[in-house]
Amino acid sequence: MAEHTYKFNVAMSCGGCSGAVERVLKKLDGVKSYNVSLDTQTAEIVAEDSLDYSTVLEKIKKTGKTVKSGEADGNPMDV
Repeated sequence: MAEHTYKFNVAMSCGGCSGAVERVLKKLDGVKSYNVSLDTQTAEIVAEDSLDYSTVLEKIKKTGKTVKSGEADGNPMDV
């Protein structure tokens, strides 16, 4: 079974911010695992093949956080 690795650079200023991002990822179908780091301002997601980059990006944006950059399987993507 194929999977994707998505990585986003997200502007998070506090634990509440990173918590908000974690909550949407936890609820999202197709997310196998995730690591949200306040220190490095990143969110890394391992997703099933069925979950595409734009869906994950949209969910993170809905938290109100600014997504500075993103990549899918190591390739830079539009945000």
